[in-house]
Amino acid sequence: MRIKYTNLKNTLKRLGNVLVAYSGGVDSTFLLAVAIDVLGATHVHAVTAVSETYPSSELASAKSLAKRLRARHTIVQTHELRNKLFSANTLNRCFHCKDELFGRLAEMARGENMVLVDASNFSDRRDFRPGRKAIRKWMARSPLDEARLTKDDIRALSRKMGLPTWNMPAQACLASRFPYGTPLTRNALLRVEAGEACLRKAGFSTFRLRHHGDTARVEIDIGDLKKLMNPATRKNVISGLKRLGWRYITADLEGYRCGSLNPQNIA
Repeated sequence: MRIKYTNLKNTLKRLGNVLVAYSGGVDSTFLLAVAIDVLGATHVHAVTAVSETYPSSELASAKSLAKRLRARHTIVQTHELRNKLFSANTLNRCFHCKDELFGRLAEMARGENMVLVDASNFSDRRDFRPGRKAIRKWMARSPLDEARLTKDDIRALSRKMGLPTWNMPAQACLASRFPYGTPLTRNALLRVEAGEACLRKAGFSTFRLRHHGDTARVEIDIGDLKKLMNPATRKNVISGLKRLGWRYITADLEGYRCGSLNPQNIA
């Protein structure tokens, strides 16, 4: 892991000036922190894209973390729902989202004579990630992946660096809560965001709320299933989600798993 970390720092030194696609999650916060440490804050620009698919709670966290790192931080608005190829929620949905995002960021990077970098890590190679095609299209660099740093490596190094994100649950855009083929609308995305806020209020931190028509399927950490079945907690979750319009509320017995709606994860 030390060798990987050294390779990461050497790559950033060679790049010189970087514009970081920054979401505020585990990976992008780590990349931003290392880039500032290696290059200095004046040679790093963190940019966060905000849209209907980006939970508002994550934006507040991203702003706070960027301020803590003393990063130059810019918020840009993207409009992927206007793209019918995205809102139709096909298997290539992620590509169309990232294509718009990295197109915008690549233009910003060129204007500032910076290299666009994203926080894809080596573990992401095992997942279904159509967005990687957009990263290649816009010639962004992925220093964490190039250094072969895995998710576990990044969490361990983040902890050593004192980053509060080291044990943060994995993040994903709200579109990932919908089975492929289910059209994406602003109202549906807001509904899922409100449903996940209900779960967070109930005291859960690692979860996904999957939208299946009139059914809300709750994926929660296996260790929290007993807590979810507590009569008072269960009643609060059910009533909260039913108020948002779901008719049936189910708990997935397999528990939370990243990308459960991706093709390779569907039995």
